Amino acid sequence: MGTPRRFAAPVGVAAMLALLVTGCGGGNNSTASHSAASSSRHATPPAQASAATGPPAPVSSPLGVLVGSQAASSYTVSLVGIDGKVVATAESSSPPVTSCGSIAAAPYPLPVSESNSRVYFMDAQGAVHYLGPAGDTGNATSVPAPTSTRRSTFAVSPDDERIAVVTATYTTTQASTRLYVEDLNGGGHHVDLFSEAGSRSLWAVGWHGSNNLVVAVVPSCTQGGGPFCCGMQELHVIDPATAQRRFTLGTWATCPIAGPPTTAGAMCINGPAFTSGRYLSWTAGTVKTVVLNNPAALLVNPAGSMIAFADPTGTEFTLGAARIPEMDACMWIDDTHVMSGGDAQHQPRVADVIGGGIVAVAATGDCGGRLPGSL
Repeated sequence: MGTPRRFAAPVGVAAMLALLVTGCGGGNNSTASHSAASSSRHATPPAQASAATGPPAPVSSPLGVLVGSQAASSYTVSLVGIDGKVVATAESSSPPVTSCGSIAAAPYPLPVSESNSRVYFMDAQGAVHYLGPAGDTGNATSVPAPTSTRRSTFAVSPDDERIAVVTATYTTTQASTRLYVEDLNGGGHHVDLFSEAGSRSLWAVGWHGSNNLVVAVVPSCTQGGGPFCCGMQELHVIDPATAQRRFTLGTWATCPIAGPPTTAGAMCINGPAFTSGRYLSWTAGTVKTVVLNNPAALLVNPAGSMIAFADPTGTEFTLGAARIPEMDACMWIDDTHVMSGGDAQHQPRVADVIGGGIVAVAATGDCGGRLPGSL
């Protein structure tokens, strides 16, 4: 799941922001309650998978994902190589805007998730489709349909076998949140893991390997904005069968998550002054502390060998890579290439941070993740 920039949140409309709580709950440090394997199904039956003869093969070369604006009736999903070339594109109907009534925004991420082989994306009816690097497309499953007061986020496992779904239903001040996991194809082995109502909600972010589900603590509703107000605040690594929490990355009050996680871990930024950040491993250890001159998105590359500091004025790097002016990078495609989002006036770009080359991308949108998608 991708992480567009989130330095401020709009008021009265849904915040299309980037990337659960104790075990998965939003208000305390207890382990989430959960149900045993359940035969109950979500309201919208899964779509019939279009067909594959077996599990898709993981991508042979990393790809970035751009997700177009959902302001119109349809949006695009594009797969982009490290050379900036668009290798595959699909189009979907846009989910409706979801909000906490007329006075507050409901933060939620882009409607996509990545496995190691495909990008999955949701349409206006809650059907989840896929796009592969060869341009292959089809229907995978469905989630509770988005409405003006309800939004589903989802994370497909790296092997395309399982899907974790968080559905949040909003009032003017809070959200009622539900988490379940089931088979991607057919919806079998359905387990209702967690439910709670409160001022914090949850996003399904991804999978660390095949048996660690990564979920995020987020505010349910927000007014105004400010640095790091409205997106992922903590990442919790949980057991996908029980919702037991294994590790916590970041803290919502003192070190909120500052950029999309990768296979190496995630970055958080120390508040309230935002003068330093921490690179956190997937076992929640601090690998490195960095000094900041100003608030910035912090992006650790998949190998954990380099950190990008990105803001609208440009992107800087550790280990001596040259600064890229006026490129607000929003993700690493691989260990040496970053990508920025953009529109028709400011095209997305891919930069080689070692070689120094920068190329424009013939697509528009926000960064939605990368293939392979395993964290």
